[in-house]
Amino acid sequence: QVQLVESGGGLVQPGGSLRLSCSTSGFTFTYHAMSWHRQAPGKERDVIARIDISGDNTVYAESVKGRFTISRDNDKDTVYLQMNNLKPEDTAVYYCNARGIYGTDYWGQGTQVTVSS
Repeated sequence: QVQLVESGGGLVQPGGSLRLSCSTSGFTFTYHAMSWHRQAPGKERDVIARIDISGDNTVYAESVKGRFTISRDNDKDTVYLQMNNLKPEDTAVYYCNARGIYGTDYWGQGTQVTVSS
């Protein structure tokens, strides 16, 4: 059974930090590029960070570049999103995604991040 379980969300003040984790099981992690997406109320789900299978290559949306860092641990089948200098506009539900080299596409259930004073 494929599972992607996000954790680490919560309420944080502007300027604060959070580290999201996405623990996976049920598929071959090292066959999948990973990404983080977010969806704010009333808005579409947007990709914010991607990392390739090796972990050597990353891509970020302009809105988070320089503040967020995506990483992966292929021994733990886990992908992370370190979020620094959080802003109220970062408030959203954050999802991880796994996209495989053979066309598989898996999503987690999401974790809420709220940035507010």
